Amino acid sequence: MRDIFSRLDKYEIRIRKAVNSQMHGNFSSIFKGTGLEFADLRTYQYGDDVRTIDWITTAKGHGAYVKIFKEEKEQTVFFLLDVSASQEVGKKGSLKIDRAKEICGTLALSALKESSHVGLYCFSDQKELYLKPETGIKFAYKFILKLFQLEPKSSKTDIAEAIRFALNMMKRKSVMILISDFRDSEYEQNLKALAKNHDLVVIHLYDEREVNIPSLGLIPVEDKEQGKIRWMNTSSKAFRNNMKEEFNRKQEELKDLCKKYNASYLEISSQEDFVPRLVELFRVR
Repeated sequence: MRDIFSRLDKYEIRIRKAVNSQMHGNFSSIFKGTGLEFADLRTYQYGDDVRTIDWITTAKGHGAYVKIFKEEKEQTVFFLLDVSASQEVGKKGSLKIDRAKEICGTLALSALKESSHVGLYCFSDQKELYLKPETGIKFAYKFILKLFQLEPKSSKTDIAEAIRFALNMMKRKSVMILISDFRDSEYEQNLKALAKNHDLVVIHLYDEREVNIPSLGLIPVEDKEQGKIRWMNTSSKAFRNNMKEEFNRKQEELKDLCKKYNASYLEISSQEDFVPRLVELFRVR
């Protein structure tokens, strides 16, 4: 356990140093989201951001009004982590689930070091682990321990239900970090609601062999979620192209959905060094 915590701590330090040197800003702003909650209304003044206009009050015909916000004293960062069987793809030691846990643990450490409250919901098609938001270094050890010891009970995925759980539990606006390979369907409406109610970050994990399938002839491929074996002719160029095009299509749909509803999106391969990719995400945020 000490080795895991030490490794994650080194990742976190690398991110912090890179962000501070490249952005010349305050690292703490990464997890603050909007950091604002509604406080009052005042009349519109030239130069005000039109996005802050309260259209309901303005429509009453007594002039244009804008919302005044105050900074939240406490920020909650809540992780939604997909631990279904489709995440168990990749090379030994660098499965998608391995990277997912490392990314989740590293970001949780970063948030806890900034005195944020941090929570976790690991899901398959059911609740696998829930840690209500807490803060402090003692909780950091508990968070990492529970995360890396988790043995999921179910192999299937239900992203929509996981998001529904988060929406019911987290009423106050928070930074939501959803980590999944998104090998599921019919979650789009719930993702839209999550993005509207919270500051959403989507981290899309994939394995290179899901995109660029090597030519290995006729091979058996296990669908871990369904528990079935399918035979695939990987020598077929048309088959490999179709698999790649299907992945790219779904990725673009997810990326467009995030862009439409102002959610941050980042794709990460299970084989790559994820630290520079997270730094890229923070630079955008």
